[in-house]
Amino acid sequence: MEFAFSEEQQELAATVRSLLSKRADPRVDDYDKTLWKTLCEQIGAAALGIPEEYDGAGFTLFESLIVLEELGRSLAPSPLLSSLITTEALLAGADEAAKRRLLPRIAAGEPAAFVSGTGPVLDGDRATVLVAATHDGLVEVEPDSATRTWAESLDQTTRLAHVDLTDATTTPIGDGSAAAARAELVGAVGVTALQAGLAARALDMTVAYSKERVQFGRQIGSFQALKHRMADMLVLLEMTRSASWAASYAVSRSTDNAAELTHVAKSYCTDALARIAGETVQLHGGIAITWEHDAHLVFKRAHALGQLFGTAYEHRRQVRLSSREPG
Repeated sequence: MEFAFSEEQQELAATVRSLLSKRADPRVDDYDKTLWKTLCEQIGAAALGIPEEYDGAGFTLFESLIVLEELGRSLAPSPLLSSLITTEALLAGADEAAKRRLLPRIAAGEPAAFVSGTGPVLDGDRATVLVAATHDGLVEVEPDSATRTWAESLDQTTRLAHVDLTDATTTPIGDGSAAAARAELVGAVGVTALQAGLAARALDMTVAYSKERVQFGRQIGSFQALKHRMADMLVLLEMTRSASWAASYAVSRSTDNAAELTHVAKSYCTDALARIAGETVQLHGGIAITWEHDAHLVFKRAHALGQLFGTAYEHRRQVRLSSREPG
């Protein structure tokens, strides 16, 4: 079976890529709020997967993940992944009143975060829509009542925070277990979209550099050994993209094999991107380890994404467990 974007999806990806190529800057302490506003108002980035009855665009999660892949390519910080996770958690577990109250705010571009467990929360300290899965079920949290502390991380383009709900004001809004399960799945597949975009960025910048750097009177891209290494990077990229797209489509349609495809994609994309990022640094040479070059940003984000929503080992373990015969 051949899988490819529709004409409309191709145009969406091209539009987002064009905007980000002109406006995105990975070297910022926080996400660019003006750029985020443009993405939400002109492209509907946060609203694509939200049904029309909640002021969304009425597309699917898959279209949102197309935008996320382009954000991964740009290396720009963005609250889109945390917004998608919160949106899908609400759609899966919230009551109708909560959906009608909170989803239009996310669709309009308010940063959102979903809390489940005790680990760091993606965009947890800057969300104005804060939802949590607790022993009381799914709850809406008054953001100012929670203790939220920025958590330093390897990748400065990914924002994490510790969120303490001990003294927070909360309102029960639905089924916490259903919301948490959906959030975990969407979070993992969303990371694969970022990984696919980042892999493309890494290969593009490596090929471009190989055409500029001259050694022994020749462009280094003309050396056969380096051509082979970049060809291997291309194979890894295409496999990464295929795995991510397959999982993204399955999760957006809630197919029976969505969880299995997500585990496969997250494990493969993590390992492939780690290798691509390593090759990016190696093939750029000494310039790659300077602060002035983006290669170190690629390397750090690759390894940070490898930890976010489960390591490759953890997802491979889930694949093995699901493949065992009953009894």
